[in-house]
Amino acid sequence: MKIFKIIFIFLICFSCGNNTTIDEEIIDEIIIVDDTNDDQEEEDVVVAPNSDFPLSDQKNEGNWILNTDISDEFDANILDEEKWQIQGKDNVYKSNFIGRAPSQFSMDNAIVEDEKLKIVTKWEPDFDFSSNSQTVNGVVYKYENITTAAVISKKQFMYGYMEIKCKSANAQVTSSFWTTGKNTSELDMFEMFGGHKTSDSWKKRLKLNIISWDPNNYYYQPNNKGPVYTSNIQVAENTADDFHVYGFDWTSEYIKIYVDGVLQANETILKSELTNKGANPEKWVTNVPYWIWFDSETFPWLGIPNQSELQVPAEYQIEYIRVWQKS
Repeated sequence: MKIFKIIFIFLICFSCGNNTTIDEEIIDEIIIVDDTNDDQEEEDVVVAPNSDFPLSDQKNEGNWILNTDISDEFDANILDEEKWQIQGKDNVYKSNFIGRAPSQFSMDNAIVEDEKLKIVTKWEPDFDFSSNSQTVNGVVYKYENITTAAVISKKQFMYGYMEIKCKSANAQVTSSFWTTGKNTSELDMFEMFGGHKTSDSWKKRLKLNIISWDPNNYYYQPNNKGPVYTSNIQVAENTADDFHVYGFDWTSEYIKIYVDGVLQANETILKSELTNKGANPEKWVTNVPYWIWFDSETFPWLGIPNQSELQVPAEYQIEYIRVWQKS
């Protein structure tokens, strides 16, 4: 509040005839309080989250310890290749995966810029595409026109809390955060499609999959080589409009999904729920160490971007990845 001091000098004069004299000077000090701001609310003070702990557990009640081998703030000028493999660099492709046709991974499309990892999708018809083709949902596609990128962790981990702050690409390509084990299984934390041209629901969706691959693994699901669990998680906004924080608590018994630090209703996946197409709920296929992947791919059944859509390259932007494990 503002306080003002006003000095009033009162001159009391007594007149006698034509002569005027000052008989007494009275000085009175009055304090006036300006309360015009009393009814105004104080400005909200925004406190930055403690990056040492998950956004959903700022008091660290889970006793989390950051795994620095897999976590990255992407605040250097280049990608830390002690931690990350760029798919296609030196002609090395993990799992022999060069991308989902018609798109193909290019090592030049994974960049660190503005303190973010950017997975860039470009229209590049002159790129040196593979001469192979790929059958997707019964349709044969050539690798042509579209380049994307994939970045994979060089180290594995098993169980923990994964947190990513990102914004999906505004194009008809996926922006994905997923994991693979050695010839065993796959956990897709999300496949986002922020630039879908016809489906508003896809723009606000995280598709989560648990997939079993290896018939020699004890936890392989014999009746279902493929997804044993799928969930479409709807969020409030288009995933390409702004950055959001997505968290995944992966344990031996469940997976919990968080958005901006809030546990999503009905999105705690229990081992007992893995019953797709007769899968055995006692088998938890995500029981192996995983590598982390970031990538963009074309999903032809959801649309393929054309040249005009990629006149400006589309960017899947990742501000950070943090992985915590129990002490």
